Amino acid sequence: MNNKLIPTTAIEQLFQELGAVAQHAGYPIYAVGGYVRDRLLGLPVGREIDFVIVGDAMTFAQRLKKELNVSDMATYARYGTFMTHYRGFRLEFVNARSESYEQHSRNPKTEQADLDTDLHRRDFTINALALDLTPGHFCRLIDIFNGQADLEAGIIRTPLDPAATFYDDPLRMMRAIRFATRFHFTIAPDTWQGIREHAERLQIITVERIQDEFNKILMTEKPSEGLRLLDESGLLNQFLPEADAMKGVEQRKDFHHKDVFYHTLQVIDNVAAAGGPLNLRLAALFHDIAKPRTKRFEEGTGWTFHGHEVVGERMSKAILRRLKYSNDTIAFVAKLVRMHLRPMALVSDEVTDSAIRRLLFLAGDDFDALMTLCRADITSKNPARVKKYIRNYDILLEKVAEVEERDRIRNFQPPVDGREIMEVFGVKQGRVIGVAKKFLEEAILEGTVPNEHDACLELLRQNWDKLQQQI
Repeated sequence: MNNKLIPTTAIEQLFQELGAVAQHAGYPIYAVGGYVRDRLLGLPVGREIDFVIVGDAMTFAQRLKKELNVSDMATYARYGTFMTHYRGFRLEFVNARSESYEQHSRNPKTEQADLDTDLHRRDFTINALALDLTPGHFCRLIDIFNGQADLEAGIIRTPLDPAATFYDDPLRMMRAIRFATRFHFTIAPDTWQGIREHAERLQIITVERIQDEFNKILMTEKPSEGLRLLDESGLLNQFLPEADAMKGVEQRKDFHHKDVFYHTLQVIDNVAAAGGPLNLRLAALFHDIAKPRTKRFEEGTGWTFHGHEVVGERMSKAILRRLKYSNDTIAFVAKLVRMHLRPMALVSDEVTDSAIRRLLFLAGDDFDALMTLCRADITSKNPARVKKYIRNYDILLEKVAEVEERDRIRNFQPPVDGREIMEVFGVKQGRVIGVAKKFLEEAILEGTVPNEHDACLELLRQNWDKLQQQI
C-alpha cells in the first residue's frame, strides 16, 4: 500500500508553497478529504482543496497574506476557518478540531484538536485520509483507519462506531448514501444498520443542508440507486414522506411499472441519462407525486389517477417550498408536473395546429425540457410499445417544428402592445387593454389571424366595438 501520493505539477507547487508558510509558522499542515480520496481513486480532483492546520488558522491566514501576497480571503474566526483563491484554486483551511451536535441542537459545537482527533471526527474512512505537506515528510499519506483499503474494496464505513459518527452529525447518513451512489460502493453492514437505527435524528438538521445533500444524490449518474437507499434506510421518509407514499400504488401494467415509486425512479434515471439538470430531475421526481391522492378504481379500466397532474402541481409547490428551493426551481417543476401529460394527448393524426400552438405557448422556453421528461416517462418493458411511443413523439416534434417555423409562437407576445392600443383607439390604461390583448392572444393561438402586426391591428379594428361591450 502506497504511503506517498505525489500530486500533479501545479498542485505540487501549491503544496510546497503552503508547506513552507506552515513551517515558518510552526504549524503542521495537511491536505484532507475529497482531494486525497479522489486522487487515490484516479478521478479528476478539480480546483477545490481542503486543508487542516494544527494551530491557529487565523494566524496562518495572516502569514499567507504576507508571504504569498494572498488578498482574496474570507475568514471566519469563530469557526477557525478561512477560504481563499490562489493560483486558480479555491482553498479552504480549518483548525484541526472536534465537532459534535448537542441533543436537539441544529448548531455544531467545535473545539481545537490535533490531527489524530480531527481524523477521528471525519465521516468515513475514505475521507479520513490526510496528506502531510511538511517539507520533511512531503506528500506522506496518513491513513489511520485503513481508508485506502476501503477505497480499493469499494466500501463506505465510519471510522468510529456508527452511532457516535452519526450522533456527531446526522447528515452523514445522507452523505454515506451519496458516496455509495456516486462511486457505486457498498455501505458496510454495521454502518448501514447505524443509519437505519438513527434515521429519525435527521430531523435536527436544517432543511438547507438536507436539500444540498439531496441535490447531490439526484445529480449522480444513476440517482435511483441513492433514492432506493434513502427509502430503505428510512431517511427519505424523514424529509420527503410524499415519495414514500408512492410505494405500492398500482398502475396499469401495460403502460408503467405496477409501483409508482419504482416507475418514478426509472424516469429520473432516464432524465439523468439524457443529461438533465437538477430542476428537470426534480420534475421527474414529482411528476406522479399526486397519484396516491388521486387513485380511483374504475370497472373495466382498473386504477385511474384523473387530475393527478393538477394536484401534483399544488403538491410539488408546497413540498419544494418546505425544502427551501428557489422560486425559479419551484415554478419550473410545477409547470412541468402540470404539463407532463399534454404532449401524449397530441400524438394522434388529427391533432390541430391550434393545439400545437397552445402547447408551444404554454411551455415556452421549457418545451424541450418537457419533451425530455415525456420521453423519460416511457418505462414499459415491452420494446415494441416503447418504440411506438418514441415514434409518436418524433411525429409530434415534426409537427411542432412546422408550426413553430411558420407562426413563431414560442413565448410570443401579441405584436400589438398596450401602448399602441391606447394610441390607436384613443383609450386610457384600463381593463379594455387586457381584454384586447387576450383577444389577440386567443386569435393567434386558434389561427384566426397570423402572428403579424398589421393583421392583428386590423382584427382589433374590426372587433373593437364588441371588445368594449365586454368591459
